[in-house]
Amino acid sequence: MPLPGRLRSIATVSSTYSEVVVEPAPSVPAPRALPNGLAAFLVFLSSGAVLVLETISLRLVGPYVGVTLQVTSSVIGMALGAIAYGAWMGGWLADRRDPRGLLAPALVLAGIATAVTLPVVRYAGEALRGGAASAVLLLTALAVLVPAGLLAAITPLVVKLQLADLRRTGQVVGRLSGIGTLGGITATLVTGFVLVAALPSTVIVLGLAAVLGATGLVLGAYLRRRAGTGLPAPARAKAVLAVVGLAAAGLSAVAPNPCDVETAYHCAKVQPDPRWTEGRYLYLNSAQHSYVDLADPTHLEYAYTQWIGLVADAAAPKGQRLDALHLGGGGFTMPRYLAATRPDTDNLVFEIDGGLVDLGRRELGVRTGPRLRAKVGDARVLLGAEPTDSRDFIVGDAFGHLVVPWHLATREMAAEVRRVLRPGGIYVQNVIDMPPDRFIRAELATVAAEFRYVAALAPPGAFAGQQGANFLIIASDAPLPLAAIESRLGLLPEVAVLVRDAALAGFVGDALVLTDDYAPVDQLLATA
Repeated sequence: MPLPGRLRSIATVSSTYSEVVVEPAPSVPAPRALPNGLAAFLVFLSSGAVLVLETISLRLVGPYVGVTLQVTSSVIGMALGAIAYGAWMGGWLADRRDPRGLLAPALVLAGIATAVTLPVVRYAGEALRGGAASAVLLLTALAVLVPAGLLAAITPLVVKLQLADLRRTGQVVGRLSGIGTLGGITATLVTGFVLVAALPSTVIVLGLAAVLGATGLVLGAYLRRRAGTGLPAPARAKAVLAVVGLAAAGLSAVAPNPCDVETAYHCAKVQPDPRWTEGRYLYLNSAQHSYVDLADPTHLEYAYTQWIGLVADAAAPKGQRLDALHLGGGGFTMPRYLAATRPDTDNLVFEIDGGLVDLGRRELGVRTGPRLRAKVGDARVLLGAEPTDSRDFIVGDAFGHLVVPWHLATREMAAEVRRVLRPGGIYVQNVIDMPPDRFIRAELATVAAEFRYVAALAPPGAFAGQQGANFLIIASDAPLPLAAIESRLGLLPEVAVLVRDAALAGFVGDALVLTDDYAPVDQLLATA
C-alpha cells in the first residue's frame, strides 16, 4: 500500500539524514609520535636542566642576599612554582596546537632565557643587595621562573605526542614521569658533586644555555625533515631569536661579577686595603669577612678579632704555647696571630671550603705546616674525631654568609667543644646578631647549658638593643680571667663591655636552648 504524500516526504528526509549520519567522517591524522628514545631524551634533558638551574641559582643569588634557610627555601619554592605553571601551560598548549611545532621553540627560548639569567640576576642583585624578604623572593624569581617554566612545558608536550594508543596511557605517562625524575636526580648529583667544584657558575649557566639552544635547533631541523613542509620555520623568527641570544651572551660578558674566585661554597674576592699596601680584605658572598695584614700577622683589624686576641692573652701570656683549634678558617687571621705571638702553638683549623684554604695560601699569606694545619671538612664532623681533653683554646668562627650554621650552634655541639677542651680551657665563639637579639640570647643560653662559667663581649649599644654587632661568647668549666680581660678592654680602639653573672642572666632571660632537634637559627636572626 503506498504511503500518503506527507509521509513520503518524511521518509525521504529521514532516509537522507540516515545516509548523512552513517557516512564515515573524513579521517584527521593524529600528530605522529616521537621515537621513544628521542621522547625519553627530551624529558630527561628538560627535567635535568630545571634542577641544574635550581642548584646553580642559589650560587647566583647568594652574593647579594646571602645563603640562608630563607634564600634556599625561596629558590626551591620558585623552581617548584615554575615547574607547576610550566607543566600546566605545556599541557594546555598541547591540546590546542601540534606539539611538534612547539618543542623546538620551547627549547631554544629556554636556552635564551637561561643565558639572560646571568645579566638579569647580576644587575638586579646590585640593586636588591641586602637580603630583605621581598628582595630574596624577587631575585630568586628572576633567576628561576622563566627558563624553568619553559623547560617544564616540554614533558606534557612530549606526553601528548606519545599517547597514540589510549590503552597505553598509564605506561607512557609513568615511563616518561620516571625518566624525568631520573633526569632531575642525575642533574642534581652531577651539579653538586662535579660541575660546581670544576666550573664557575658563569660557565655552567652559559654551557646549559648552549646545550638547550643547540638541542632546540637540531630538533627543529629533524622534525621539519620528518614532517615535510608541515613545520615551517619563518626566517624572521630565526633572526629575532639569534639577535636575542647574541644580546644575552653580550650582556653576560659585561655584567658585573661579584666574585674573583668561586669555591665550592663561596663567591670570594680579595681586595687590597687602600690605606695600607700590605692589607687585604676577604669578601665572601659580598660580605666583608676577614682582614689580613701580610706584613704583620699580629695586626687585628676588626674589634671581634681583637677581643679573641685579648682573651687568649689573658688566658695565657704571649710566648706561652697553646694547643688551639679553630672552627672555621676564613682569612686565617686568628691562627696567624697565635702562631706569631706563640711560636710553639699548635694551630689546627677546620675549614669546610678547600678552595678558601687554597685562596689563603695564594693571596693571604697563609703558610701551613706542622704548627698550622688545615683540615678540610665540616667542623662538627671533624670535631667528633678529636681526642678528649686535647685543646687549650677553641675558637668558633664559622659562618654561612652572616649566620652561624645551625648545627654548630646547638647544645650538642657545645658539649663536643667541652669534651675536647682540657680542664680550664677556654671556648670563644663569634656571633653576629641584630636587635631584638634573639639568636645571641639563645646561643648564650645554649652555651651556658654546658659550661659553668660564661661571659660575653660586645659594644654597649649591642647589649642595649640599639645596634647590630658582633658578640663574643667566652666559656669555660673553670673561672674565667675576667679581671685581666676587663683591664685590657680600655686599651682597645673601640669601646666594648664585658657582661657577666647577674647582668648576663638578665640579658639572656628565658631564651631558648638550641638543640639538634630544634634550632631555628635563621628564624631567630630575622629582624621582622
